[in-house]
Amino acid sequence: MRKFVVLAAFAAMTVSWTLVSKSAAQNPPPPLPKQAKLYNTAKQKLLEGKQVFSFTQSKADPADYCERAKHYDFTWFEMQHSTLEFRDVEAMIAACPKVAATPMIRLPDAQEWRIQHSTDIGALGVIIPTVDDVDRAREGAKWARFPPVGRRSSGQGQAPQLWGNTYRQTINDNMLVVIMIETPTGVANAYDIASVPGVDVVIIGNNDLASFSGYAQSSPEYQAMVTKIHDDTLRAGKIFGQANAMYATGHPLSKDAKFFQNGPSNDGWTPPGRGGARGAVNPNAPPPGEEVTPPTPPQPAPVKKSN
Repeated sequence: MRKFVVLAAFAAMTVSWTLVSKSAAQNPPPPLPKQAKLYNTAKQKLLEGKQVFSFTQSKADPADYCERAKHYDFTWFEMQHSTLEFRDVEAMIAACPKVAATPMIRLPDAQEWRIQHSTDIGALGVIIPTVDDVDRAREGAKWARFPPVGRRSSGQGQAPQLWGNTYRQTINDNMLVVIMIETPTGVANAYDIASVPGVDVVIIGNNDLASFSGYAQSSPEYQAMVTKIHDDTLRAGKIFGQANAMYATGHPLSKDAKFFQNGPSNDGWTPPGRGGARGAVNPNAPPPGEEVTPPTPPQPAPVKKSN
């Protein structure tokens, strides 16, 4: 008797789920309106084949951020080499939502919690440094997007309030995952790294690649590594870039390089305190703390005067 009751209950449950599924299939939710363009304007420009440039925000200053963000394609929030906390970046993004510069965060690694925090507070892109292998690239990609393409979980951050009530349905397309290759190991694995699903852009960390490899950026050995990363990235169907915006023009690979840290503003605006007129400023200068300082040559010993 008990077995009969269990089987009957199971049969009733199966019929119920079948009816629910059929009803859902016959009455699907209304489709989202087709978006003409992405709200990640930096990604939209990249897909149109344009170069994009950032400014680097390394301090918690909403007023400073909101002024600079009017003039660039994207913001490079620096959380690898600064003391910025997520609450600082959250406050700045909230201070002037939907400003011209797309908010992106350079993280120190590809840990789940850092990427989830970044996306929950409204960042539309993450930049993962020092990627040597496929595993780190996969980590960077999978936590940045919701299922079915990723493993991001639903949080309670400010992102939906910033980007609209269809955020959950649209953010996967708008998310931009940028991978940095900065070591000879990463160079060797460049094609496999670039081929990871969910990786959108591969850029070269120019200063660190010189540091890790021991080759000057002007050397043939260094340029051969740059060329390999370029070739492997394009062969994988991804967007190529370089951290140093000096390579945006005048380099053999400039025509294919699209994504840069720093560089010129969109409207000729010059940051205050950077030398006045635009012509007197190097728009490609690295952010404070990341300059490459040449070694000081040895000074000759002072000559003692004879009495």
